[in-house]
Amino acid sequence: MRNQLTRPIAIIGSLRIPFARSHTAYRNCSNQQMMSKVLASLVEKFALTGERLGDVSLGAVIKHSRDWNLARESTLSSGLAPETPAFDIQRACGTSLSAAVLIGTKICTGLIEAGIAGGTDSISDVPIVYPEAYRAILMESARGRSLGQKIKPWLALRPRHFKPEFPGVIEPRTKLSMGESMELTAREWQLSRTDQDAFALESHRRATQAQEEGFYDDLLVEYQGLRKDNNVRPDSSMEQLAKLRPLFDRSEHGTMTAGNSTPLTDGASAVLLASEEWARERGLPVLAYLTHSRVTAVDFVNQEGLLMAPAYAVSEMLNDASLSLADFDFYEIHEAFAAQTLATLKAWESESFCSTRLGRNTPLGKIDRRKLNSKGGSVAIGHPFAATGTRILGSLATLLHQKGSGRGLVSVCTAGGMGVTAILEAS
Repeated sequence: MRNQLTRPIAIIGSLRIPFARSHTAYRNCSNQQMMSKVLASLVEKFALTGERLGDVSLGAVIKHSRDWNLARESTLSSGLAPETPAFDIQRACGTSLSAAVLIGTKICTGLIEAGIAGGTDSISDVPIVYPEAYRAILMESARGRSLGQKIKPWLALRPRHFKPEFPGVIEPRTKLSMGESMELTAREWQLSRTDQDAFALESHRRATQAQEEGFYDDLLVEYQGLRKDNNVRPDSSMEQLAKLRPLFDRSEHGTMTAGNSTPLTDGASAVLLASEEWARERGLPVLAYLTHSRVTAVDFVNQEGLLMAPAYAVSEMLNDASLSLADFDFYEIHEAFAAQTLATLKAWESESFCSTRLGRNTPLGKIDRRKLNSKGGSVAIGHPFAATGTRILGSLATLLHQKGSGRGLVSVCTAGGMGVTAILEAS
């Protein structure tokens, strides 16, 4: 370890496979296969074959036990030198953004010169487990020393033991799903169904336009015959969205549907970060710089909405950076649900919330909606949990590079009442 003054964290580039609705294009693909494809393509794109990078940080939210060393195994399949270390990370939907911050911190402090951060998730290939009582039978039998001791536990086997248990996104402390939790927040902030549907429609419209303009062409690599995100709906309309039934609160008060929520998605993404010197030596342009980040958590059990932590994280990050909410050219707010993004925006505009919850004398204020998720957001593009953070970083760095100036804000909500945020500045 060497002591060194902090130095800029350069974002060199990113890649991802197209995001796919679960049980479609990637229904037979594992997390490791998807992640390996992205890494191998990133290595090829930036001529890194055989190079030893300082570190690689990758993660997945829903993992098989076989994926206990996912990052290292994917790295070994990437074309990088086998001596490149790697480690797994998991922070729910903030996984790959947190990975990027960690790799960036190592670069900033001189511990490494370059590294890769990323994430992957599959709902098509979820681990399926059986009830605890069945596992107890298996373990008791395995502990038996004699044949009789091994056979005896199986006498308790019943048909109910073969009923599989699928992974869920239920919060253990509230017993509510993320959608059910967000319905409570939508009600608290008086978010109408019409406003949520309109927000979702705009997400699809912008994603469609970005696809047609070729914005994503250099950010995507074809995989399993898929060349673009397959959840984007060019023909979506308010009339179609209005026909969908509420998904999480089926009473007359429910406002959240499959149309204004992120779809279950498979995919993977990664971003290459480095020091300026490392990039210069290889003739690689710097797209943008990662300059600030904040992670916060809220008491979602007793005091705050499950997905409202980013509202706090952004406020603290702006204090760190001596910036205001209006000082950005682009805003990338992860659309876990249209309601989540709308609630966050209303919170920043609320004098009461900013005063009592954020300790501010004045509201953070409104943002120019034209600058928000300008190339589409998660509602349209999809949301493979651990892959969204670096998907956003790659798109935002590209936007800043194309503009040639300015800065962008990233905000990602996560399960467990946490929020991960970051600031990027043009090179």
